[in-house]
Amino acid sequence: MKAEMEAETERDDRDDKLHEECGVFGMFSTDPLRDMAPLVYYGLFSLQHRGQESAGIAAVRDGNIECRKGMGLVGEVFSPGVIEELPGSAAIGHVRYSTSGGSVIENAQPFVSRFKLGSIAVAHNGTLTNADVVRELLEDAGISFTSSSDSEVIVNLIAKNYKKGLEKSITDTIKFIKGSYALLVLTGDALVGARDPNGIRPLCMGEIDGGWVLASESCAIDAVGGKFLRDVEPGEVVIINREQVLSFTFSEKTRRAVCAFEYVYFARPDSIIDGVDVYGARVRAGQILGREAAVVADLVIGVPDSGVPAAIGYGRATGTPFGVGIVKSKYVGRTFIAPNQAVRERAVSVKHNVIASEVRGKRVVVIDDSIVRGTTSRRLVSILREAGAREVHFRVCSPPVRCPCYFGIDTPHRRGLISNGSSVTELCASLGADSLAFISVAGLLDSLDAGEEDSYCLGCFTGEYPIPVSGEERE
Repeated sequence: MKAEMEAETERDDRDDKLHEECGVFGMFSTDPLRDMAPLVYYGLFSLQHRGQESAGIAAVRDGNIECRKGMGLVGEVFSPGVIEELPGSAAIGHVRYSTSGGSVIENAQPFVSRFKLGSIAVAHNGTLTNADVVRELLEDAGISFTSSSDSEVIVNLIAKNYKKGLEKSITDTIKFIKGSYALLVLTGDALVGARDPNGIRPLCMGEIDGGWVLASESCAIDAVGGKFLRDVEPGEVVIINREQVLSFTFSEKTRRAVCAFEYVYFARPDSIIDGVDVYGARVRAGQILGREAAVVADLVIGVPDSGVPAAIGYGRATGTPFGVGIVKSKYVGRTFIAPNQAVRERAVSVKHNVIASEVRGKRVVVIDDSIVRGTTSRRLVSILREAGAREVHFRVCSPPVRCPCYFGIDTPHRRGLISNGSSVTELCASLGADSLAFISVAGLLDSLDAGEEDSYCLGCFTGEYPIPVSGEERE
């Protein structure tokens, strides 16, 4: 029992945030002799925040696809020698964060399928809600699987239909699968991008001298010297080859429901997703939070990194001076493990530390992007008090996370979400703060300049999902 408790605390330490499952990046050059893998490498660096457990790149030349992937960060998986093994005028890449039990090399992407008509590689961000059903049908048809990833379901389904031609095999596949996906497919002579009919996961398009780029976020297009053109629309397929860029919509009924957490936490602040500037949205969320839940204080500080723009906005709205009171180590990742419970309880300062001279004797407002399990928030309040803060008021620029996500975010079960079943007053007492407040759902939508609530997926806050989820009633 003790070991189980320590293991759970260890997960709390590492996983006290929601985690995006992955990021995708692809490039296609009209010059058949140009090598794109080095640029894909840099593009993946820009998406490293979306997944830190595995990375992979697949490249094509003369119709042949080669793939290299491994566990770890992009810089750990790819040395210059490995990149040199991937010549090709088109390439796709992937960074992954796995859900529980899935952090194994077999689930690393891209997935490659080789068959008599050629070969394809697939990189996928999202979660299929009908993956088990499709997998069973494919297994009944004699197709074997090497992983537990639903992304391998996609690559096998495309390969099975490939005799119909690229366009038909892609459209048949995406009409059959359900859930969320930003999908890249690499063939011997084309790069394909597709986004689910609700646009839950982001995907955008850019151009670079003599070529094209598809990426989870616009910041990755910037990183390789490309020019951001537009977002791939919900329900849209883009096929890029040397002759043309073909775009068509595969779903007549599309209800845009972009994941609101992309703006709250997941995306880099220098990205633009579906026309919304992420940094600006976070600043506006802080301003709205200041209007909704102001408190008299001497200083407002943000929990790095995504809480900082919101803290700036809160300060502007309330007139509270903004300061840098919390420092975050940029080198503590998911592999950080304290050796035992006693050490683990004190190890919060390895990840976050307080600038005592900035907070001593002051009434401090702390702005964070979210509260999931509550472990980090509780310890931040504690170390701020130890540093001499006279009062600690906690403000959160997302509504309470009460429900799991089924569309590509690693979320604890309801029992692991501290806001599920607890009032704000009870949460405040649990954290040890002097006061606690969350932005309202209406306030969050206002920060996104949302004309309609239906434009965003708010399932983790409201329990109302854009598409039916078969396992939800079991939760």
